[in-house]
Amino acid sequence: MKEQRNPIDPGLFLKEAIAPEVIAFNQVVEETLAKFPRLDQVPLEETRQSRAEGRMLTGEVVPIYRSALADNVLVNTGQRDIEIRVFRPKQIKGVYLHIHGGGWVFGSYDLQDDWLEDIATSCQVAVVSVQYRLAPEHPFPAGADDCEAVAAWLVENAMKEFGTDRIMVGGESAGAHLSAVTCIRMREKHQYSGFKGAVLTYGIHDVGLTPSVVNWGERNLIISTPTMKWFADLFVPDASQRRTADVSPLYADLDQFPPSLLTAGTWDPLLDDSLFMHAKLVSLGRQSELVLYPGGIHGFDIVDTPVISKQARERIKSFIMSS
Repeated sequence: MKEQRNPIDPGLFLKEAIAPEVIAFNQVVEETLAKFPRLDQVPLEETRQSRAEGRMLTGEVVPIYRSALADNVLVNTGQRDIEIRVFRPKQIKGVYLHIHGGGWVFGSYDLQDDWLEDIATSCQVAVVSVQYRLAPEHPFPAGADDCEAVAAWLVENAMKEFGTDRIMVGGESAGAHLSAVTCIRMREKHQYSGFKGAVLTYGIHDVGLTPSVVNWGERNLIISTPTMKWFADLFVPDASQRRTADVSPLYADLDQFPPSLLTAGTWDPLLDDSLFMHAKLVSLGRQSELVLYPGGIHGFDIVDTPVISKQARERIKSFIMSS
């Protein structure tokens, strides 16, 4: 009888496993954030405007990189016209449907051009990033509807538009949540289970909030318990709906879910979401790889955490290329 013990290395969660550079970086992040209000204490429009302008917490403005490979395209999905941002490398061997993060209330399809251009050129895939509707103006299911509609359009038009029907999907944080929701909806509503891979980077898979989120407290390392509760309140105002299969992938039927790469840092309040989602996928016989980065905070790859940011990005690109 086959038996497996300790499939996740307990040593990854020890302080000794964290590189000194990562500890020092996290301390700087925490000390900096402590000087400013949390996200949930600032008017939404103010934060959105700051991000659109490239304005950091310190007031410094960092020019937003705009890729020469990218074009904004308005697609008619049959439900409504939705803008997508398309990155076209010289050679296209697949398509990566990207869904941005931001707690379902922030973010845009044109604020991560450096990362998406890197994926496009390194992996030789066209990248399609979705400009989905945001809460609270458009609570669930609006954003999920938009991502589903673009996915359905892409499945129908990928060969014509890009010369390939090899499609992957993925995103970060709330974008990982919407990516998982999209996979489930495409199977249930469109009879499509052909995604070659799903990139779920520090995703939210239980909008009702997992124990690691609930027990984290007010310590602000990009996100905190109050911040996550605020996101959930805006995205799904009716708390009784948050743990339904439609809203939270952890409670959904994950039959035929695509091969997945789940990435998480051990200092992320959302850690349990990745642990639980990986465990459920594996228990159902689905192909899932969980990669944990000691000391990684929420968004550790985006904020360029020493040592581990590059490792995480290279692993994600390798997964996309091999899917």
